[in-house]
Amino acid sequence: MLRIHFTSYDLQNIRVARQPDPLWELMCSVCRLETGQGPLEFGHWRRSVSQRFAGDATLGRALLPLRALIPSTGYIPDFLTPPVTGGGLSEGLDQLLRTPRAQLVREMSRLAESRPVPAWTASLGRPGGDALKSVANALGVYFRALLEPHWPHIRSAVGNDVGVRSRALLDGGTQSLLEGLRPMARWNAPVLEVNYPVERDLYLEGRGLLLVPSFFCWRRPTALADPGLDPVLVYPVAKTPLAVADGTDGGVRRLLGRTRAAVLTEVAGQSARTTSEVAEAVGIALPSASYQIGVLRDGGLVASHRDGKYVLHTATLLGLRLLGTGPRIRVREQRPVRGAVAAAWHDRGHA
Repeated sequence: MLRIHFTSYDLQNIRVARQPDPLWELMCSVCRLETGQGPLEFGHWRRSVSQRFAGDATLGRALLPLRALIPSTGYIPDFLTPPVTGGGLSEGLDQLLRTPRAQLVREMSRLAESRPVPAWTASLGRPGGDALKSVANALGVYFRALLEPHWPHIRSAVGNDVGVRSRALLDGGTQSLLEGLRPMARWNAPVLEVNYPVERDLYLEGRGLLLVPSFFCWRRPTALADPGLDPVLVYPVAKTPLAVADGTDGGVRRLLGRTRAAVLTEVAGQSARTTSEVAEAVGIALPSASYQIGVLRDGGLVASHRDGKYVLHTATLLGLRLLGTGPRIRVREQRPVRGAVAAAWHDRGHA
């Protein structure tokens, strides 16, 4: 269990990242790739990755250093996930390249104590070397090939969660926000008790806490290993399989149009969305989002209902079937849906 200790100032300085962080998603996705966890959520993505590896030697070479630095269990160096700024991949890689030499030496020494590492990793902290630049290049190749094509879907799932957290904060304050992290974490003031693979205490000491919703984080939250770095808690969001993103690339998009298909896909998330949340996620004006939702509602693809001061939109069964995510019904028989549940889990298991 990870126990995060808050002061009164920390409770005033809780933030939620508004967008998925490319390097946190990348790090978590390498773990999902290595462990095979989440067959329903990530199975389609892993199969597409295998196909890419078969025909792209450059991508295969990029994965080699990442596998050396990102084990499927145990310690992972913090420099791979620099402070979250919302600036995108380029800014994250720039921060990574500016990692202080002392931090690189300290973290690579700790990694070497926990598992065998290739000889080239010893040069990461040496001045004048290009090993760190090679790692940054590998991260860029991996992201652009394997994550960027799915980024709209990842961003939508994270945006859906941010909407849920924002409504909790507006309706009930920080206590409601923290209590809403169940069952991943339990708020027992002034301590947030997080489901975690090791016993650990983190004292915020006035620095506050940044909550980072993540698509590829699996089952349990994760955090940085070094308690001296800016505190973050990365937690998994509710998600639909990445295969859903492919559904709007063909017939659905031609049938509904690009914008309307994007709105339907956004509304078909795990939780209900407000019109403003849909507009922000899809990147259209609020009146346009309201109009598109109205058209989808008139067509029986979206349902809307009022919840207090909010009007929330969800996809109907017909809308889910159109996207290929609803149950398929045959005329003469209805076959049971076969599912798979992952029994294993992985987190950034820092000691």
